[in-house]
Formats: sequence, structure tokens, C-alpha cells
Amino acid sequence: MIASGVSELASVVGTSTACIALAVARATHYRRTMGPRHGPPAPRPSPARALTEIERTTVLDTLHADRFVDVAPGAVVATLLDEGTYLASERTMYRILAGAHEVRERRNQLRHPAYERPELLATGPRELWSWDITKLRGPVKWTYFQLYVILDVFSRYVPGWMVATRESAELARRLIADTASKQGIEPDSLTIHADRGSSMRSRPVALLLADLGIAKSHSRPHVSNDNPYSEAGFKTLKYRPTFPARFGSIEDARAFCTDFFVWYNGEHRHSGIAMYTPADVHHGRTVELGQVRADVLAGAYAAHPERFVRGPSTPASVPAEVWINRPAKEVPRG
Repeated sequence: MIASGVSELASVVGTSTACIALAVARATHYRRTMGPRHGPPAPRPSPARALTEIERTTVLDTLHADRFVDVAPGAVVATLLDEGTYLASERTMYRILAGAHEVRERRNQLRHPAYERPELLATGPRELWSWDITKLRGPVKWTYFQLYVILDVFSRYVPGWMVATRESAELARRLIADTASKQGIEPDSLTIHADRGSSMRSRPVALLLADLGIAKSHSRPHVSNDNPYSEAGFKTLKYRPTFPARFGSIEDARAFCTDFFVWYNGEHRHSGIAMYTPADVHHGRTVELGQVRADVLAGAYAAHPERFVRGPSTPASVPAEVWINRPAKEVPRG
């Protein structure tokens, strides 16, 4: 009934208006009046301008040729035109490649190696060091001094540093050798981590570490998080209120750094090591100092327990483990 009503009204006002007036979808009206379709839809005729199967094969074979295998279709078309040949347009070549599931980067490009993520653990001082070099501005524009710093990752203590006029593999080798000797480093007990600067990857440094039995590790390229402790140390240095915009001479830079590292090692309360100084952790004084802190807190609680709403306080402890890139925890499979 509805179909016949739409048809009658459509003869007067048109199909679209009749369907709107009777609240019937046009597709429903056509389906009811024309009846169901039987069989598959008729195949779409091939356009007269389409390439033949032989021509498509020729295009694909040309793109697979040795001289074109890593060349973009646009460059292939231009090259063939210069040689007096036309096979197909650039867009047609892309369609043929898509049909063969070969639409991808065709240019021959340098493939960077997959660098392994360093995962390094320290459970005590003199197990893991990181070192780096930063620039200190000199007296005039474009002049710099180079500050070399070795840092103990577990204790945050700086056992060795040097200010020089240039970055040099030989100077780095000398600093590492002197620092390892002063710290009494035994073979196979220490790992030194650094980024991939030229001095860090230099042959003199590599040979020295091999001779001393020190393992070496490097950050991945352009990943500053792989060397976070050295980066944090440089930030502490350069954010000091007395850090100058420029140093008047290398002697000025050395004098400033001497005072800074005395303060940093012996007075700086570091949040990453329970607000102890790096020297306290490096030289094993935290157990004794921790007991002093505990006794003071116990006395304060005994005098005024009402002020400690959560009960007696205990001093924070130095972390038992310090990681460069802690491994991700594996989620157990159910």
C-alpha cells in the first residue's frame, strides 16, 4: 500500500518529494517497486584508455630493472622521456605498484644500525661511572673551555674533573687513568658509561679501558636520557647563582670549578640519595648518619607526639640500586 501510494504521488510531485511526504526512504521505495536483484552485478567495463595486461607487465618489469629499482616513479618517467620512451604516467606507475603491493620508499638510503638500549646497574660506589664534556663560555664570543667530568652514578660523587682549552682523546685518557688510580679501581669491577662523542669513542680511551679491565658503555645516538646523571650534574653546575655568563680566562674557570666541586661533593644535599651529600654516600657514612637522624626524629616524637599525625618518622634511606635505563617489568601472561 505504501509503495503504491508513493508511486501515485510521485507521478504528480516527483519521487523525492513523495518519499519525503510519506516518510519513506527512496532506497526502500525503489527496492519495493523494482524487486530484488538476481545474480552478481555486471562487471565494470575496462576503460578504453586503460593499459593492456602486457603493457602493465612491461611497466612493472621496467620499475624492477636494476637501474630503476630504487628510483621514484617520477624520476623513472623523466629518465624514459629523455631516452625517447613513454610507458605510462607517474600516477599510473604508482597504481601498478600498489596493485603489486610495492608502494614504499624506493630510494636507496642509509640504514642506521639498531643500537642496543644500555641497561646498567650500580649497587654501590665505584661500580658505575658516567663521564661527559660540556662547554664553558670564554671571554669573547665563539671561545670556549672544555669541562671534563667523571661522576659516580651510585653516590653522585665526582672523583675526577678537568678544564682544558680543547676536547682531546689524550686528555680524556689521562683523566680517566688518573681518576681510576686515585680511586683504587680493581680490574673487572667498574663500568664507564658515556655518550658517542669523538673523545668517548676514541682509540686511546678504548685501549686504556681495556688495559685497566674497565668495561665501557655508550648511549644511543641522540638519546640524552641514556646519560642522565652527567646531564643532571651539568645542570646543577650551570644553575648555580654564581655561575657566570662567561669566564675571563681558563684560570677563572678552573677556580670556579674547584669551589663548585668541593661544594657539590661535600655540602650539596642530593635528592636522589636521601638528601645526603655525595661524599657521605661515596665514603660509606650514611649508616652512621642515618642513625643520628633516626635518634633525632625519635627524640622529637617523644617530646611532641601530637605533632606527628602519622606516627614516628623514619629517615629516608639511600636507594639500594641505581639504574641507567631500568629494564621494563615483564607482565606475567595469564
